[in-house]
Amino acid sequence: MSDETDTGRYLRLTVDLVVEVQDVKALQAAALAEIRHPDAELDDDERQEQIELVNADDTGAAALQWLIEPDHVLGLVEHVSDVEPREAMLGVEPSDGILEDEDEHDHDDHDHAH
Repeated sequence: MSDETDTGRYLRLTVDLVVEVQDVKALQAAALAEIRHPDAELDDDERQEQIELVNADDTGAAALQWLIEPDHVLGLVEHVSDVEPREAMLGVEPSDGILEDEDEHDHDDHDHAH
């Protein structure tokens, strides 16, 4: 048997994006509108739980997670016909406002010092 899945290779894409929240209340309001929308597929208890989570999170992370659609993430690869998205997971958490560079700058500085 030599179907495609036997020889398939999987790649994991890791994307770090830092955003500045300019209006937490407006972000929360937009998320609450999504949660309350009839298409949200939540029962009353789940809806109330999500509303409380968004309201309790002053960072806006819980709200932003509600506003990012899977299609937005899949848009990174949808124009590539040779790959098929298999699984995606998205996390939003507070940040200090800069991307961690895993000490790359230290190595660069060291190299330039010679």
